[in-house]
Amino acid sequence: MSEMTQTRLPRLEPVESLQAFFHESMDSAIAANKIVLDDHTTHYVVNLLTLFARSEALYEATPDGPALRPLAGMLAEAVDARSDSERNSTLQRLGDVSLFMAGFFADNLQHAIVDVDYYVYMGGGAYHSLSLHLGDTIRERALRGVFVELAEKFQDMVDVLNEMRESARATTDANLLRNYELWRKTGSRRAARLLRKSGVYPLTPTGQPRKH
Repeated sequence: MSEMTQTRLPRLEPVESLQAFFHESMDSAIAANKIVLDDHTTHYVVNLLTLFARSEALYEATPDGPALRPLAGMLAEAVDARSDSERNSTLQRLGDVSLFMAGFFADNLQHAIVDVDYYVYMGGGAYHSLSLHLGDTIRERALRGVFVELAEKFQDMVDVLNEMRESARATTDANLLRNYELWRKTGSRRAARLLRKSGVYPLTPTGQPRKH
């Protein structure tokens, strides 16, 4: 019998839908990180994750194939937008992509030109600007509260998505170092919690525990 056939595969758990799976995972991650989140905001992020589960929704078509547009390019497009709707749509896309990438691809970003703190800065700023520019329709008033909360709790939401991604992954020395780097750059409360759980108590340069 080959090594592959001897290896026991993880048991697959059926779910009602991808959206239901994300909702259940997010509820657990929110509880683990002790974050208070409005139901409308949770619903928005669950829908975002369900949408971006399809690569064609996350990546954009280019002559060289599917790719992510640089965040700075999206911001420039929002600034130069010819209409309110075009500006708002681009800001929303900027915030959504930043949140998804920082939440699910933080480890990949450590080798990129910009790290996760850049995505946190750009994404939180995009949601904040969007909340200020929305109109006064019923739908826009409802969304304004969502974007205000996402802007204020962007790092917390990144922690939630990190929790969802890493809930089944074992701790390694590399993960420990990455958690310390994330804590140092973003002040992530989740990273600090995981460090303490591993027996590492991060200190500020002054020797005092960092406050969040």
